[in-house]
Amino acid sequence: MKFRPCIDLHQGVVKQIVGGTLTDGDAAPTTNFSATHPASWFAELYRKDNLTGGHIIQLGAGNQDAARGALAAWPGGLQIGGGITCENAGDWLDRGAASIIVTSHVFHDGKIDEERLSRLVKTVGKERLVLDLSCRRSSEGYRIVTDRWQTWTKEVITLPLLDRLATSCHEFLIHGVDVEGMVSGIEEPLVALLGQWGQHPVTYAGGIRSLSDIDTIGLLGKGAIDFTVGSALDIFGGTALTYEAMTQRDNA
Repeated sequence: MKFRPCIDLHQGVVKQIVGGTLTDGDAAPTTNFSATHPASWFAELYRKDNLTGGHIIQLGAGNQDAARGALAAWPGGLQIGGGITCENAGDWLDRGAASIIVTSHVFHDGKIDEERLSRLVKTVGKERLVLDLSCRRSSEGYRIVTDRWQTWTKEVITLPLLDRLATSCHEFLIHGVDVEGMVSGIEEPLVALLGQWGQHPVTYAGGIRSLSDIDTIGLLGKGAIDFTVGSALDIFGGTALTYEAMTQRDNA
């Protein structure tokens, strides 16, 4: 179990956003934090502290220059997601991404597009593909959402689904979208479900507000689930958790 750092980009700026407020319309999302430092500054910080397995997420258009700057600051040190397709995945790897993170491209009509997923695996290799299974609560369970968490799919996170997708990737990234950016506590049932699986590496994000929440992830996830802290972290304007404490915990 380790801390995975993040760089969330919106309109070219490192931000912390309440996940459920992102839309494709003119309405601005609810933003907890907008950085004055460029994305490359955060990448250099993570590189200095040797925090591996972190990710850059591009939330919409206008983020490519910032993403490229972050990858150049730490070649091979960060994964990248947001708008990744079979056509551009290789370019992002060439620019220094450790792995690519994909959600929307491998879904069609609400279901997993096996052909696209197969093409991605052939293009980049299973060992460099992370599947983002970010999800929201529904009556059926935790349903995967795509297109910056706006579009509901028909796929519900289950142990058989994780088994099935694990043959095509080396890792899962899963945001609990309903609590993303809320600093209101984690999605405990989701973490408990993921803790029953424990095969590939899994990174959970969403709602972390305290060291107690992190301890709960460790307990429910049986020590096998990594975590990302956003709005609660002091480098993103938070007051509940310090970056120094996270790096010390990770290196303990």
